[in-house]
Amino acid sequence: MLQRLIADVKESTGHTVRLTTLALAAAVGLFFTTCFLCAAAFVAVLQRYGLVAACLTGAAIFFVATLIAAASYMARKRALAKQAARAAEATRSAAQSLFADPMLLASGLQVVRMIGVKRLVPLLAVGGLALGLLARGQMSDSAEAAE
Repeated sequence: MLQRLIADVKESTGHTVRLTTLALAAAVGLFFTTCFLCAAAFVAVLQRYGLVAACLTGAAIFFVATLIAAASYMARKRALAKQAARAAEATRSAAQSLFADPMLLASGLQVVRMIGVKRLVPLLAVGGLALGLLARGQMSDSAEAAE
């Protein structure tokens, strides 16, 4: 069980590092492409209209690029917040429906009577830890599936 958990963490970390490296390479390529396109636009406007117009054109190009980046950032942030709220609501409703089941409550009371409260506390602590790890793994899996 522990080996599988460690292997999952290693695999997840490896995927994250690879994806981050690819995103960084794409960002560097996009940066240089944008630099050369801006330089070409600057030179073309400089030859046709003069220095002031060329500088204003360069500023306008970077301003538009900044607005696009800010808008995409805000849209992504809102989408992630909505997804997190949906996941939290689903987790809460699933937990509430389990505890509202009378058969589950009756079974729980019988287990407490059989085992005893003093022996049950460490078992509940381990079970709560396992449930937390399971819920965290399911939330990260659903976040990866949404992307």
